[in-house]
Amino acid sequence: MTSTALGGTLTLADDLTLTRMGYGAMQLAGPGVFGPPKDRAQAVAVLREAVGLGITHIDTSDFYGPVVVNEIIREALHPYPADLRIVTKVGARRGDDGSWNPSLEPADLKAQVHENLQHLGLDTLDVVNLRLGVVEGTSEESLAEQFGALAELQRQGLIRYLGLSGVSSAQLTEAQTIAPVVTVQNLYNLAARQDDDLVDRCAAENIAFAAFFPLGGFSRLQSQTLTDVAGRLGASPQQVALAWLLQRSATTVLIPGTSSMAHLRENVAAADLGLPADAVTELDAIAPRGSAG
Repeated sequence: MTSTALGGTLTLADDLTLTRMGYGAMQLAGPGVFGPPKDRAQAVAVLREAVGLGITHIDTSDFYGPVVVNEIIREALHPYPADLRIVTKVGARRGDDGSWNPSLEPADLKAQVHENLQHLGLDTLDVVNLRLGVVEGTSEESLAEQFGALAELQRQGLIRYLGLSGVSSAQLTEAQTIAPVVTVQNLYNLAARQDDDLVDRCAAENIAFAAFFPLGGFSRLQSQTLTDVAGRLGASPQQVALAWLLQRSATTVLIPGTSSMAHLRENVAAADLGLPADAVTELDAIAPRGSAG
């Protein structure tokens, strides 16, 4: 892979390098990220295509499905390529009705790590993110007990690196007093820029900032400016939104998810889309710096 392919790579540690264009596996489950997909063979094919296109960064969790997505990843890719890095997360469980329920007791966090290991068919997880916040917004509650539980498993060799999801800058600081943090995964896109300062901080500290819902999440990102810029560049609005994130900082990584082969290829192509300065200026003006969208 060349240095420019897939937006380049990001080296976070001696044995942790990610393609900045990753793949988020969440949408491989059924509707509402619950239950099996309608077409399991297609889900397997999309994963194999992602790796075939050069992606070495897969984002997942055992609460996607639950379990279903990790089992599909194992079916599609195990034994895993030597350069593939799987980033998973713990901190929630699913109800029988598909609800998302925080589950942050240290003992259960450890159980969730073991479940991810089992369902992915691994002895060690590359990166585990502690999921604290809800989809939108963060709190300032202490994470010491929860992050400490994961740090204990790291010392035992079950986890290589630790990260955070849905956190504030203060919580990142607290976590760093317990163990190094290599990734932060928060909601961030062209219209939701509440974490601008955190994006800059992560770049300064060589921490990967994984922008989830890069295309707007539950309600698609809509902007006439985005549509106009995309039209001038001969790209889709989704591609421009992803390209903007890649140029936003040197340590921004993307984990767009799809169960469609065509959308996967479209997303990957966005990594090679260069945005001229005037286009960046227009896109930056869609939402004020620091705004929640």
